[in-house]
Amino acid sequence: MAHAFTGQLLRGADAGFGDAAVSRIFNERRAALRPAAVLRAADVADVAAGVRLAAAEGLRVAVRSGGHSWAAWSLREDTLLIDLAAFTGMDYDEATGTVTVGPAVRGGLDLDPFLAARGRFFAGGHCPTVGVGGFLLQGGMGWNCRGWGWAAESVEAIQVVTASGDVAWCSERENADLFWAARGSGPGFFGVVTAFLLRTRERYRELTQTTYVYPPSVAGEVLHWLHAARHDVPASVELVAVGITPPQGQPGQAQDLGHAGPALVVDGVSFDGGPASLRALDGCPVAHRAIAAKIAQPATIGELRAEQLRANPEGHRYTVDNAYLAGPADALIPAMTPAFTGLPTAKSFSLWFDLAHLPARPVSSAWVPDMALSVQSDIYFATYVVGETPEQDGACRSWVSATMNRLAPFSVGCYLGDSDFTVRHDQFMSDAAWRRLGEIRADRDPGGLFCGYDCADPGKLNAPPGR
Repeated sequence: MAHAFTGQLLRGADAGFGDAAVSRIFNERRAALRPAAVLRAADVADVAAGVRLAAAEGLRVAVRSGGHSWAAWSLREDTLLIDLAAFTGMDYDEATGTVTVGPAVRGGLDLDPFLAARGRFFAGGHCPTVGVGGFLLQGGMGWNCRGWGWAAESVEAIQVVTASGDVAWCSERENADLFWAARGSGPGFFGVVTAFLLRTRERYRELTQTTYVYPPSVAGEVLHWLHAARHDVPASVELVAVGITPPQGQPGQAQDLGHAGPALVVDGVSFDGGPASLRALDGCPVAHRAIAAKIAQPATIGELRAEQLRANPEGHRYTVDNAYLAGPADALIPAMTPAFTGLPTAKSFSLWFDLAHLPARPVSSAWVPDMALSVQSDIYFATYVVGETPEQDGACRSWVSATMNRLAPFSVGCYLGDSDFTVRHDQFMSDAAWRRLGEIRADRDPGGLFCGYDCADPGKLNAPPGR
C-alpha cells in the first residue's frame, strides 16, 4: 500500500516541481542537474517512506537540509530529493544542557537566539543562515574552532533513517558505526539525519575584538608575521586573516577607510579572554602602516553575524575552493599572498582561518580517528569568488584554479564544506578513515541507494590531486 505523505511529493510534471528542486539553494551558480522527484517531508515517517519509495522505484536518494552547499550537493539526476526544510524543531534539556534540533535549523538565526534565552551557546556556522544538517555532517568548522574543536565533536547522538527505511538513534553506545560515519562524511553519508542531539556550553560573558586593516603593499609582511605570532594568541580567540575589498562609504562615515581595492584584515575575537588575550595582535612590525585599527573593543555576536551576512550576499554566483596548508613560511606566504591582494571581483574574499590550537589529525594510512573527519592542518585556507552574472563564471573559475594550483605544493587535503569535486578532487579523509567508511557503507547501504559524492572522476575520490 502506498504511503500517504503528510508532506508533499512532487514529480517532474507537477506544478511547482521546478521551484521545489532548487528551493533554498544559496549559490546561484549551480549545475543543471535535476532530481526525478522531490519529497517535502513533514516528519520522520515521511522520510522513512520516501527512502522505501526511492528503493522501490530504482531512484537514488539525495538530501537537502539548509541549502548552503556551495557545490549544491543535493542536485543530482535520477534521485528522489528529500527536502528537510520542515525539520526546524528545537528542544532544550535543562538537566543535561543538551539541545535536540532538526537539520534545517539555522545556527545563527534560529538556534543561537533559542539558546541565548537559556544562557547557552553552540558553535554553529559563521554565516547565520547555514543549516546545522550539512554543517555538522561535514565536521562543522564553527565559531572559535581553533579553541573549542569541531562542532561535530559536540554531537551526542543523531536520529537516522537508514537505507532500509528504518529509524535508528545512533551514538557511541548504539549504532556506533553510523555515528562515526556521520561526523565528517558530509554528502557521502548513507542515511538521512532527521535530528541531532547537541552538547551546549555555558554562554560567553563578553566578546572582545581587535581588527587591523592593512594595505596590500604590506600583506606579505603581515602574513609572514602572523604565521609565527598566531601561536602566542590563546585558544579563547578566534583568529582570521581575510583578503577583502572594504565597502566604500561617504567621507566621514564609519566604513570609509580612504582606501579603494583589496585590503588585508587581521581579526581576533576573544570569547571571555578580554583585552589581554588579543595583545599579540598589536605586535605586527608594520602595525603603524595599518589603514585602520580597532583594538580590544567590545563586540556583539549580532554585529559579527551582520558582517557575515554582508560578506556572503544572497543571489550571487560563488566559485569556492579550499585547502589545509602546511610548509615553511618563506615558501608558503609568497604563494598565499596573491590570493589576498589580487581578488578578481569586489565581493570576493580569501580566508586564513587559524587552527593553531586544534589537536592535529594527521593524514596517515595507519591512523583511525574517532570520527570520519580526519584530515586537517593548523592553517585553513579558502577562497570565495563572488560573481553576479553567468558571463563572469569563466574568469572566476580560472582565478580560483590558478590560486589552488599555486598552493598545491603546500596542501595536505581539503574540507568538504568548501569543496566541489566536479572541478577539483582532493583528500578529505585519512586513508584509514576512508577504508572504514567504505566498509560501513557496504554494510549499511549495499545497494548504493544514497547517491554520495559528486565527483568528475569517482575513481579519484579522496585522492590528492597528484595521485
